[in-house]
Amino acid sequence: MTKKICINGNNISDKESLYQEINRVFMAKEEWKIGESLDALNDLFYGGFGLISGNEPIELTWKNFDHNKELFGYDFTMEFYQEKLKQPKVFSTKIIQQNIRALENGTGLTYFDMILEMIADHKNITLIIE
Repeated sequence: MTKKICINGNNISDKESLYQEINRVFMAKEEWKIGESLDALNDLFYGGFGLISGNEPIELTWKNFDHNKELFGYDFTMEFYQEKLKQPKVFSTKIIQQNIRALENGTGLTYFDMILEMIADHKNITLIIE
């Protein structure tokens, strides 16, 4: 049986509220929450904790999708990369600079594109856009 999950994009206005919504939806029964990280989000989609127990079929509805796609678009992504550049001991500045150039050239992924790509990589998750 397919599990139906809904992200309410109306609750999302910035990165912090994105992860608050993710935690509200996926981690409500857990005593801990995932951090504001794409790696943590990807781990969540693999399942084994939170609402997804494993490789079960998931129908993920994302309400107010277009607004969230715009919100986490080019400008947000550039700021995201600029913040990472301030931490060269933690993040590879070479890779980040490559990602910035690709974004500037129109060939790079936005933060939202990265989330969508991540969801698509999990074949058990079907994204429904509203």
